Amino acid sequence: MIFKVTYQENKDQVPKREATQSLYIEAEDRVEAIDKLTKNTEYNLEFVQELDSAHLAYEQEHNPDFKLVEF
Repeated sequence: MIFKVTYQENKDQVPKREATQSLYIEAEDRVEAIDKLTKNTEYNLEFVQELDSAHLAYEQEHNPDFKLVEF
């Protein structure tokens, strides 16, 4: 499954909407996706969303920076 994760890069700062970024990660389930990110980054995770096939196709088509993060 592919998950879209919205996050802030720094846990020590107050989250601001303008600083929210996103990435895409492949994992068996939501728990595994969160586990991978917390073990490999210092990000402040905001939302982890599983993408269905239609949403994934939309993200791939409309997001020029789309790529899966691998650790």
